[in-house]
Amino acid sequence: MLTSSDSLKSRKELDAELGGAARAWLDEALAEAAHDAARAPASGTPHPEASPYASPSWELRFAAAGRHCGQENADSVRSLLLVEARAPLSSVTRLYEQGTAAERRAVLLTLHRLDLGATALPLIEDALRANDTRLVAAAVGPYAADHLDPHAWRHAVLKCLFTEVPVTAVAQLEGRARGDAELARMLSDFAAERTAAGRPVPEDLRTVLTLTAPADEGGHPAGPSAAPAAPAPTEES
Repeated sequence: MLTSSDSLKSRKELDAELGGAARAWLDEALAEAAHDAARAPASGTPHPEASPYASPSWELRFAAAGRHCGQENADSVRSLLLVEARAPLSSVTRLYEQGTAAERRAVLLTLHRLDLGATALPLIEDALRANDTRLVAAAVGPYAADHLDPHAWRHAVLKCLFTEVPVTAVAQLEGRARGDAELARMLSDFAAERTAAGRPVPEDLRTVLTLTAPADEGGHPAGPSAAPAAPAPTEES
C-alpha cells in the first residue's frame, strides 16, 4: 500500500488508536525529541556538547516506532518525531541514508513539515532514482512540488508513469502541469513509444496530458491533446 502525506495520522488520532503501553512509549519519545529541539542552537546544528558520532535518543526511537506502535502507525509516529525534534538536515539525512525503506518513506513524507528550504532535495532525487514504488510515491509529495525545478518535476511525473505509481500521489499536479507544453511533448513521446511497441497507454498518462492543456479565457482547461491511439488488432493478435 502506498502512503501519502495526507494519510499521516495526528497525535490525537494516534492516542485514540494506541494501547496504554504504546501511548506511554510515544509520550516519552516525543518528550525526548522536544528536549533535543530545545537544546539545539537556532541554526539547527547539533548541540555543542553532543558528540558528532552519537545520535540523539529520539533518532533511536525513530527506528523502533513500528515495533512499539505497530507498522500501520509507524509512518505517522516517525513523522511526529521529526516535527517535534525540528529535525535539522543532518538528522534527516542520517535517518534517510541509514534507514530501512519504511524509515526512508517516513522521512520523505515529512520533509515539507520541516524548516529545511530546498536543502533536502538530494533525498528526493535519490528516491526518484529508486524502483521502490513506495519511495517514489512519497518523493512526489508537497516537498517536491515546492522545490523541484520544472525539468526535474517533469521527470518525476514520468517516473510515476514508468513505475505505475498513481499520479494522484503527485502533489500540486494540476497547478504545475497546467499549460506545460514541454511536459505535454514528453508525455506524447512516451505514449507514442508505448503504442509503437504494442503496449497500452496508461490511463494516468491521458489524465496528465489533459491537465497540460492551457486554460481558456474563462479559466477552464482547453481541449486536451490526444495521445496516440492503441494499435488496431491484427489477424495474428
